[in-house]
Amino acid sequence: MPDSKMSFVPPAPANDWLVICDFDGTIAHVDVTDGVLSRFALPQWEAIEADWKAGQIGSRECMARQVDLVRAPREALDAYLDTVEIDPDFPAFVADCRARGLEVVVISDGIDYSIRRILARHGVDDLPLASNRLKLLGGDRYSLEFPEANTKCSAGSGTCKCQVSGRRASGRSRLLIGDGSSDFCLAAEADMVFAKDKLLTRCIERNLPHRACPDFASARQLLQRLERRSVHRARGGAELHPSVSPVISLETLVNG
Repeated sequence: MPDSKMSFVPPAPANDWLVICDFDGTIAHVDVTDGVLSRFALPQWEAIEADWKAGQIGSRECMARQVDLVRAPREALDAYLDTVEIDPDFPAFVADCRARGLEVVVISDGIDYSIRRILARHGVDDLPLASNRLKLLGGDRYSLEFPEANTKCSAGSGTCKCQVSGRRASGRSRLLIGDGSSDFCLAAEADMVFAKDKLLTRCIERNLPHRACPDFASARQLLQRLERRSVHRARGGAELHPSVSPVISLETLVNG
């Protein structure tokens, strides 16, 4: 029996979905920025991290201050980035999406330089990317810029995933694939979430439309059964009545 809060709906045209992928901990197996900091930053980065975890500062301020503490010649930074692996099924997932006419974008609160170098090594460097911008200052010093920040962002994120994805979607439904706190705001707006780790817990607690998705092998299977929500959040208008439920058939999504 399908979940009582779900309803069967006809499949969506493929181009009615925008697929949004987080990077750190989702495409990449690890948090790459944490890897850079633990190897190359002055010890004070950990106190800044503690302030962020305690909610005393936002992620934008946290990362700006931490990157300022990095001391790494570019060659050393590149050498570390070249050891970072991604989910082995991610390139195939991208190919599956493209075969269905789905656009895949990477929206991350991480660092563009790291993401582009890692994706290039795995042959998927042609994906649209929105993230924080690393500025090379010369020698072993760096700074961070935030071209996709939003001053109204309650989380103080460097990259406002809601703002970027809303602009890119242009009315299409949004599928978010992610794992952590930087995805929380967008998960509340997305039409469907493929979630793991902290993001999965958040979706369960907030009753958000989601499926557990530990990796991109699972995402490839779920993608085959993805259906369009028959009711969309009002774009720029009144909120939907609380009795309107997410409309994805879990029975169909999981069992085909």
